[in-house]
Amino acid sequence: MTEKNYNSQQKEKKAMKKQEKMQKIAEPETFKQEKQETAEVKEVEKKETLDTKQKEKLSKLGQAKEKPRKTKAVINASDIHISTKHSAAICRFIKRKKIPEAIKDLELVARIKRPIPMKGEIPHRRGRMMSGRFPEKAAREFIILLKSLSSNSAYNGLENPIIVEAVANIGSRPFGRHGIRRKRTHIRIVAEERKDIAKTK
Repeated sequence: MTEKNYNSQQKEKKAMKKQEKMQKIAEPETFKQEKQETAEVKEVEKKETLDTKQKEKLSKLGQAKEKPRKTKAVINASDIHISTKHSAAICRFIKRKKIPEAIKDLELVARIKRPIPMKGEIPHRRGRMMSGRFPEKAAREFIILLKSLSSNSAYNGLENPIIVEAVANIGSRPFGRHGIRRKRTHIRIVAEERKDIAKTK
C-alpha cells in the first residue's frame, strides 16, 4: 500500500468534485436564467460606477486652478560664436521694435543693404547715423534667436509683442591656436506685450 491511498484530503477533494459535477448536471434551466440575469445586473452596475468616477474626475479637472497667463517671452543663448561688440550694437538696434520688424531689418543687414549704427572710429554711413557697419554673421544668429522668440510669444499668447530687453555679455573665451582667444557671447532677449512703448526706428 502506498501513501496515496492513506491521504484523506485527496479523497475529500475528489468527492467534492463529483458532487459539483452532479449538481451541474442536475441543475435546471431556471437557475441558469437567474444566474445570467444577476451577471447582467452586475455588469450594468459596474458601468454606472465607472461613468460616475469619470464624471467626478472631469469635474475635479475643471475645478483645478488655471495657470496664470504669461506677459513676457524670454530667450537666453550662451556662448554664441559672434563678436560681443557687434551683438551689443544689434541689441541697441533691435530694442523697442516688434519682432517681425526686427527680423526684416536684420535680413537687410545680412544682405549688406542696411548698416547698424556703432560707436567708435568706424566709417560713416548714409542716413541718420554717423558711423556703422554690416555684421552679417551676428545678424544671421540674431534672426534665428528672434524667430524662436516669436514662437515662444505665440505659445504664451502674446499679441503684438515688443522687444523690451536685449543684452549681450562676454562669454567664455577659450584659447585657439597660437594663443588666440575665441569670441563667445551670451545673449538675452525679452519681449513683452506693451501698448505704451512707441516704435522707434
